[in-house]
Amino acid sequence: MDVDPCQTEFTAPGCSQLAINLPTIDENLASESKTPKQRLIELLDILEGHVEKLRKDAIKLEDDRDALLASLDSVKNANLLAELSENDRDDVLHFADRIVNRCLTVELQINTQRDRPQEEALHQINHLIDGLVVGMKIDAEVMRSKCIAYLNSCSSHNVQGILDKNFESLLLGCTVDDQKRVKKRLQGLHDYINKLNVISDDE
Repeated sequence: MDVDPCQTEFTAPGCSQLAINLPTIDENLASESKTPKQRLIELLDILEGHVEKLRKDAIKLEDDRDALLASLDSVKNANLLAELSENDRDDVLHFADRIVNRCLTVELQINTQRDRPQEEALHQINHLIDGLVVGMKIDAEVMRSKCIAYLNSCSSHNVQGILDKNFESLLLGCTVDDQKRVKKRLQGLHDYINKLNVISDDE
């Protein structure tokens, strides 16, 4: 019983062929150096690597989709729109909305396994970040400072500036995948706050 690579092919109409080399077990080949269990474990190790790569690729696709949506949002709020006639502005916005709706047809779901303490830590983290969003309407500058403190708490390197020890403790209680998502969410919120500050200064 040997493990041999098997090429599995996926082809979509109008697309180039995508091939993934997946291992299979050849029952006709005897292996004196490894037991059946060792061969099976070897196969599972290889398949586990493919699963992890699949998750990383899916996360990358999710990031790409979010980046596209953010770019489309910036186009819909661009200052150049004010220089267009009403008809031209409507044409541009309708075009942008059509692309946004098309982008939203791409749905990705990447589940993260968590135990009860990790679920609770993530819940509290999300509650704190939601508080930043709500607080923006009251005092954007204070919320910006808190956002920076939360971001600093996400860094594994020595950083200058304020840290939020409570946030850092909660973050360490989350899974590695959730820690990455939290940092990404905070970075997006920080960029949004800075954009609001620029608009306010211009006014």
